[in-house]
Amino acid sequence: MPTLSSPSTTPRLAPAMQAAASEIYLFDAATLQVLDANLAACDNLRYALHELQAMTMRQLAPQWPADQPASLSEEIGAQASVPVLQRRRDASAYALTLRLSRVNHHGRALILAVGDDLATPQATAAALAQVQSRFNAIVSNTPGLVYQFSLDAHGRPGFPYLSDGCQALLGLSPAQLHAQPELFHELILADDRASYRESMLASKSALWSWNWEGRIWVDAWKDVKWINLRSTPRALADGTVQWEGIMTNITESRLEQIEVRQSRARLAELTAHIDKVKEQERTRLARELHDELGGNLTAIKMALAMLSSRLPPDNAALLEKAAYVDALVDRSIDAVHRISLDLRPSMLDLGIVAALDWQVKEFARQAGIECTFSSNRKEVELSLDQATTVFRIAQEALTNIAKHAHASQVAVRLVTQRQHIRLSITDNGVGMRLSDRAKPQSFGIRGMIERASALQGTLSLADAPGGGTVLTIKIGLATPRAAIIAAAADAPAQAGLPVNTNQR
Repeated sequence: MPTLSSPSTTPRLAPAMQAAASEIYLFDAATLQVLDANLAACDNLRYALHELQAMTMRQLAPQWPADQPASLSEEIGAQASVPVLQRRRDASAYALTLRLSRVNHHGRALILAVGDDLATPQATAAALAQVQSRFNAIVSNTPGLVYQFSLDAHGRPGFPYLSDGCQALLGLSPAQLHAQPELFHELILADDRASYRESMLASKSALWSWNWEGRIWVDAWKDVKWINLRSTPRALADGTVQWEGIMTNITESRLEQIEVRQSRARLAELTAHIDKVKEQERTRLARELHDELGGNLTAIKMALAMLSSRLPPDNAALLEKAAYVDALVDRSIDAVHRISLDLRPSMLDLGIVAALDWQVKEFARQAGIECTFSSNRKEVELSLDQATTVFRIAQEALTNIAKHAHASQVAVRLVTQRQHIRLSITDNGVGMRLSDRAKPQSFGIRGMIERASALQGTLSLADAPGGGTVLTIKIGLATPRAAIIAAAADAPAQAGLPVNTNQR
């Protein structure tokens, strides 16, 4: 039975009732006179408490049931409900259901009425309709298909929800997929079905987001589409896993990616071809300089020596001229030799190890920088293209060090392993910032990267432990025979035996 706070002769609502959010009234069962009302009732009716206490419930609700007995205490038993239409001070009305409870207070029959606002279901429905309207607006303006996909405990698929974008994306109506969910799997090209199922099962197992890209065949347009689906799973009580997400058509962007990739591959192929032609041209020029011009200069020197031997010994002027011409021929021969080596070092014919060893010595002599070279093999069998690429990258790297690094020491190391070779060039210079690597005119670095990529290799730049820069290139061995030789050379090291090295 409800409690009242009324030690005096006038009954009052308990403090908890006074603070309740629902309207609560206490009135006399015989006269319907309002004895007390909580703050929610006063606020809603817009009356002060003392004004309500001067009124009856029939005045507050003119449509109070006419057949309602004057003494409710005898009719309602323990509890009853009465629908009423309450009227506010401003004459506006609102529907209310009063749950009535009988209260005896010092022998006086009282009624406690607690109001339930009948507008609540309508307000809830209106709010739900507003949310649904917003959802429909978002879905209708979303590019793609908003969907729910489920997989029950027995592995049976389903599509509980499909937006109107279903027909435009998949060429199937939502009704078709609702009736036959397996039709979606049949749309996926055979080559992509395995990845689709693997990604789905992985998402189901981990309850992690599902992101998949693949191709579907849209029979309605006789065309292949690339689609991307992104969704989030949740486990339901019956063991079903349900995903909510969106499918989008990514055909255009995917084709652009493929075109860009193919374009880059063609550009890399063209770059490699240009480098190869350039090396061939350099080889031809070096050979002609050495054979033709070098041979002619050697013949001139021999003829000059013969003529000089026949000059009168007392003709100092002619002897001086002959000596000058002889020195000029020597300088020309040296220039031809130097230019020929720049065009194509003849040391490459002796192998990459010998060529790099010679280049390091030349760099140390010309740049005045201490430079060492080491290799874990005396010989490395590479194709001509690979050997030339490794040598040119080393040449370019050393040139950059001489120009920009301000280094005093450089270490070049060639390591041959079973399937690849690795060349590292380390300096103790000022180092290289990321912004330096991305400069628009940094063609040296780009050229080295392109040369390595042309042979399916990689080039990386990193900071050296003590300051400076480490450049590393890694290229796969050209032939199975080279890999076999490298593996055979690795055998002593694996057995704990010493390995031959070439180091300066």
